[in-house]
Amino acid sequence: MQKLLESLPKIRIVSDFFKSIPETAGIYAYFKNSDVIYVGKAINLKRRVSSYFDLDLEIKTAKMIGEATDLSYIQVSSELEALLLEAKLIRAYMPHYNIAAKDDKHPLYIRITKEIFPRIVTARKIAEQEKNTAFYGPFPSSRSVYMVLRMLRRIFPYSDHKIGKRPCLYSHIGLCNPCPNEIINTKAPEYLVLRKKYLKNIRNIKSILDGHIDKVSKDLEKEMKALSQTQDYEEAATLRNQLTNLEYITRPQMPTEYYMENPNLYEDTRNKEIKDLEKLIKIKNIKRIECFDIAHLGGTNATASMVTFVNAEPDKSYYRHFRIKKAKGGDDYASMREVARRRKNNFEDWGVPDLIIVDGGVGQVTSFKKEITEVPITGIAKHPDRLILGQEKIKLTGPALNLVARMRDEAHRFARRYHHSLISKSITNADNN
Repeated sequence: MQKLLESLPKIRIVSDFFKSIPETAGIYAYFKNSDVIYVGKAINLKRRVSSYFDLDLEIKTAKMIGEATDLSYIQVSSELEALLLEAKLIRAYMPHYNIAAKDDKHPLYIRITKEIFPRIVTARKIAEQEKNTAFYGPFPSSRSVYMVLRMLRRIFPYSDHKIGKRPCLYSHIGLCNPCPNEIINTKAPEYLVLRKKYLKNIRNIKSILDGHIDKVSKDLEKEMKALSQTQDYEEAATLRNQLTNLEYITRPQMPTEYYMENPNLYEDTRNKEIKDLEKLIKIKNIKRIECFDIAHLGGTNATASMVTFVNAEPDKSYYRHFRIKKAKGGDDYASMREVARRRKNNFEDWGVPDLIIVDGGVGQVTSFKKEITEVPITGIAKHPDRLILGQEKIKLTGPALNLVARMRDEAHRFARRYHHSLISKSITNADNN
């Protein structure tokens, strides 16, 4: 790990050097000749790096930028991965300008205590000498620590308090569930059931902080299916929600250690996603994919979105919104056909994609095909995620699922943003009448 950053391609810091940096999540490292002097993380690498040269910087930051000669970066797939990778690299290199990480009085760590009911708490460096199940960090800012814990606690509730007599405040809002205070006052066999459930949450959080997000997802899916087969639908639904929320905060799932071994993992993963999809649908040389989604509320203010991915990455210059004009509210098939007709009319101006994906099943795909015959069209259905190819339904897994689901989620988000905007205008107009 100690040689990882030194082995990366370096970008010389000259005028407008940051224009070649991608607009994706990742970590970046500033060098003074061959020495790493600062490591940071970003949701948008290009925007973050360029900000160092647009703003009035604090004295210490300005000094660091003045000394920096080169920059390197590693792309990752999510903010959570960036946070965890940043902490590991800071711990490995202890760069001079990561001041907080070098001062034991300031940096925060995440600590999993070694107790009958392990707690997950923030800690200072000195706590590393205590009895711990695991110790993570340093994180360069307290905000980073609390953001990680807040995301994970909503998925896998845990305790951060010592044993008491009554259920804690967080137990009432589902963030400490089951609460150890409640468990200790429960008799067997329910005590054993609740303790097992609590410890499972702790194990899942530890695995995620270790970078094994993919393993946690697979275990949840396997257990969810087993519970469904035994008709324990309530517990299966709980696991389904955990799985969905975990996929939301990091997609695709990728152990952070992989980035340590292969700094080009981001590009390699995107290429693998495209190749996997091409193999699945038997189409070659897919570069540009468009994904369409319909949004409406009880048939009102119906809208549609078109998001475009080029080489498995979103290209927002090709994003489009459609306001459904002719199809009756709530008729998804007619709405899809209207959108397809309007999209075809713009082939010359917007270009022609290599593949179209519509959110929906056979009906939505058929509606699109009635208007567009020049481009292969497939649908994506849910529960489980599967591609609709003609009358065939193919279960999506692996890299292809990551790409298609990422496009579907982006189409959802973009459609609903416009839809909510129209609803807000309708409410405002109603209030003014």
